[in-house]
This record gives sequence, structure tokens and C-alpha cells, in this order.
Amino acid sequence: MDFQPTEDQRALRAGVRDLLEGRYGREALRASVDSGTAVDRGLWRELGAAGFFALRLPESEGGVGLGLPEAVLVFEEAGRALVPGPLVATHLAAGVVPGAAAGTAVVTAFDLGGDLVAYLGEADAVLGADGLPDGEPVRAADPLTPLHRVRRRGGAAPPGDAPGSGSAYGPGYGSAYVAEGALLTAALQVGSALRTMELAVRYAGEREQFGQPIGAFQAVKHLCAQMLVRAEVARTAVYAAAVTGEPGEVAAAKLLADEAAVLGARDCLQVYGGMGFTWEADVHLHLKRAWVRAEQWRTAAEAEELLAAELPDSAELPDPAG
Repeated sequence: MDFQPTEDQRALRAGVRDLLEGRYGREALRASVDSGTAVDRGLWRELGAAGFFALRLPESEGGVGLGLPEAVLVFEEAGRALVPGPLVATHLAAGVVPGAAAGTAVVTAFDLGGDLVAYLGEADAVLGADGLPDGEPVRAADPLTPLHRVRRRGGAAPPGDAPGSGSAYGPGYGSAYVAEGALLTAALQVGSALRTMELAVRYAGEREQFGQPIGAFQAVKHLCAQMLVRAEVARTAVYAAAVTGEPGEVAAAKLLADEAAVLGARDCLQVYGGMGFTWEADVHLHLKRAWVRAEQWRTAAEAEELLAAELPDSAELPDPAG
């Protein structure tokens, strides 16, 4: 059995990369940071026109008619480019919220598991909710992921904690929404992990110390090698989970991808040295976004609990008869 991407899948990934490099390269990213523009409506519509949000919507409903294996490929590229905005929620809302598939509507979600909602001020709708809830802006680590704390009315719980909602992630968020949201977020994390590895390797080849590139030193080589291993293991897990759709594999993929993105950005920062701590370097943007994504849809603790719950079912008990 061949698990390599097909020619069509490789072409899809290359097309998305070309689109994002031309439309949201480093200059556009830094301009967004400087202006505080968390959601570029023009880019959102272009992504919609390219089929980014309608990728898994049936052709009969105006979508592209592809599946999760193709979706994780394009989300990986979005993570690599560090595209801001509620990409996952809008993708999940295609066919449910008017305008989501075409990119004319921005849809966010209660994907942080509590009373914090990302991009509430930029959104036209919240997945699974009737209207936009009131919220107070709170300070966020990532400059391109604005957060709001949903107001409690008369001591009532925020929508994400509503009794009978079926999930800690919002009203009507069944296991399918949470699993697909976690997997697509994991794909974003993989893209970010691969990008920080590329940044580290490039900088290690350019920066010289003691008359040679710092990449010649064993300690730096080890850091870069560890980044590659974590990123590739996470990528493999994400691809496999996209094919099987098994809850345990999705949880493992999110767990591995979060680790690859966070630790990869931290290791990249170490390779950069003092330069990595500066505002001009992009490393801190990847690290801060990875921190936020690690809390979205399924946290490490939740993934570990799900995997632990599956262990008794997967364990082979010895035959008492010998």
C-alpha cells in the first residue's frame, strides 16, 4: 500500500503554497503584525475562491468534494505561512453558516474550552451559536490572535460550558467537530514546526562564529535534527489520522503536533540566539501561535486522557487457559 501523496494531492499543496507565498508572504505577515490586522477580509475571500473553506463540501453543494487527507495538506501550508484567523472554524462551518464556504463570512468557535473566544471581534458568526455573544477583550500572547472573554449573564456559564451542550467546546459541538477541529489544528502546527526548522537551518548556515557557520557545531546540529524528527513524526501522525479518522490517532496527532510546534519554535529561538528574542525575527510569532493552538479543540491533557481510555480496549489480555 502506497501512503505517499498522489500527484493531484502534491499539485494541490503546491498550488496553496504558491497562493500564500504570493498573497501572504513575510512582508504581508509583518504588515499584519504592525497594523494589528488579525483577519484580512480580502485574503479570506481569496481563500474562499480557491476552495480552501469548501474543500470538503460536496460538489453538489458547490464545494470541491475532497476529504480530510487533502484538507490537512492545505492546512499544513497555512500553518507554514502563519496565516491568522479562525481558519479551522470557518472550514468546519462551510455548508452550515452562509458565506463560510465562499470566504465572505468569518466564523469563529468556542474552541478554547472555556470562556475565551478567539477573533470574536472580527467574526460574523460563532459556530454552533445563535448570534455573537458579548465579550470583553483580554490581552493575548499572539498579536494576531485577539481574545475575548465571553460575558456571563446573571452568573450563567458561557456558551461553551452550557449544560447539555455535549462538549466543553461549545453548543452542539459533537465528537466529529472536535476531532476534525483538532486534526486540522494539528496540521497547522505541523506546518509551523516545519517552517521553524527551515528558519533554524537557514540561519545556522548564514550566521558565523569562530570563523565558520554555527551549523558546523554539534550542539546546533543536534537542535536542528531534533526539530526535523519531531516535525516529521508529527506530520506522519497527522496524515495517518486523516486517512483512518480514528479518535485515538487524531488525539495522538494533536499531541505530537503541538509538541513539535512549541518545542520546534523554542529550539529555533535557541539557534537564533539573541536575535531570536527580537521583535524583528519571526520566531516569536510561531512560538506564540503554537501556544494558542495547543489549547484549541483538544489540549495535551485531554488527548492523553483519551489515549489512556483506549488502552484497556487495545490491550491483549492473556488467555487464562494457557
